[in-house]
Amino acid sequence: MHFTGDFHAIGAANNLLAAMLDNHIFQGNSLNIDPSKITWKRCVDMNDRQLRFIKDGLGGGKNGVPRDDGFDITVASEVMAVFCLASSITDLKNRLSKLIVGYTYDDKPVTAGDLHAEGAMAALLKDALKPNLVQTLEGTPALVHGGPFANIAHGCNSLLATKMAIRLGDYAVTEAGFGADLGAEKFLDIKCRLGNLKPNAVVIVATIRALKMHGGMDKSELADENLDALEKGIPNLLRHVSNIKDVYKLPSVVAINRFPTDTDNEINLIMEKCKDLGVNVVLSTVWADGGHGGVDLANEVIRLCEESNNNFEFSYELEDSIENKIEAIVRKIYGGNGVSFTPEAKEQIDRLTTLGFDKLPICMAKTQYSFSDDMTKLGAPSDFTVTVREVKVSAGAGFIVALTGSIMTMPGLPKVPSAEKIDVDEDGKILGLF
Repeated sequence: MHFTGDFHAIGAANNLLAAMLDNHIFQGNSLNIDPSKITWKRCVDMNDRQLRFIKDGLGGGKNGVPRDDGFDITVASEVMAVFCLASSITDLKNRLSKLIVGYTYDDKPVTAGDLHAEGAMAALLKDALKPNLVQTLEGTPALVHGGPFANIAHGCNSLLATKMAIRLGDYAVTEAGFGADLGAEKFLDIKCRLGNLKPNAVVIVATIRALKMHGGMDKSELADENLDALEKGIPNLLRHVSNIKDVYKLPSVVAINRFPTDTDNEINLIMEKCKDLGVNVVLSTVWADGGHGGVDLANEVIRLCEESNNNFEFSYELEDSIENKIEAIVRKIYGGNGVSFTPEAKEQIDRLTTLGFDKLPICMAKTQYSFSDDMTKLGAPSDFTVTVREVKVSAGAGFIVALTGSIMTMPGLPKVPSAEKIDVDEDGKILGLF
């Protein structure tokens, strides 16, 4: 919806690099790029499964070199990751120059720097790199900057915005996408590591609806009271809490985010169960009551920041091999038995190790619906193996991406897209967004 304009700049920079890459091949290919080994995709900020796999450069003559291609959604572009991890315009240009676009016929990586694209890309991103100051409905400040999805990218806002918030306020609160197995893991193992950040406390947001779903309740029935399903879903929440407490050694509080369909019986059950199990829990009613509904939660966060011991640790060490780092995430964070690497993934790991990329952190691309790579395994599954089908380097961002299960970097629209509900009235007011 054009909110800050940052996504447009990121998409333009990404697609400029793609255009320069194909133009280089068309104009003689002095870098000896193998068109069958191009890894850089174009992007668009739209769910469009039709664009996942395409053939372009058709028409012969002056219409380009025919090859297999495809689109990612803009939030999955490595330019987005670079944008969110850059510390300055100089660092941005340096990271952009390291973007690997493909490989030569003799398997040497080709970068955006080899194509002399980083300057023009940085020019497109120059203004977007500045964090956006917006305000909430109650007039409190918020920095909204960047947006890599946590199921296919590292899931955090920009490092620049976070560090700016830390300098400007007494407390800075930042969000990491999806659950503690995705957003929190990547925030802690990637963003905090690369940005030299040490969080004081973690808020784990839980909803009654989500816990009932993890307890086996059908999505169409989540508005109905079901204490049995709610209780069965609690192990999912407990694993998230355990990850933060036992793996990362950070103090935390569970915020039960109340919605209109939640009943008093359900709220009381989850609060009592959490307290019985020793889980620090607070009820949040910000959906209905705004800021006043979050006062208790804010006070608890302040207490944790000021009183709790903080022995923050990462879930793996960079010196470990690519395989061992992925294995550590699966066993420690997901609760799985281990990892199965496809033959293609093993070959890719060997190549990346030979090229010297094996000491980078890991960015897991995984479904957000389960701790496993199978979206149907709800709750807190333990007897499972995660399959890694592809491993690639994001050299500019500075991490290795491991794609698991059937995760896609270009989503598709559902049977009834939200777009069908959106409209504009005669005064220009947009309707149907929420």
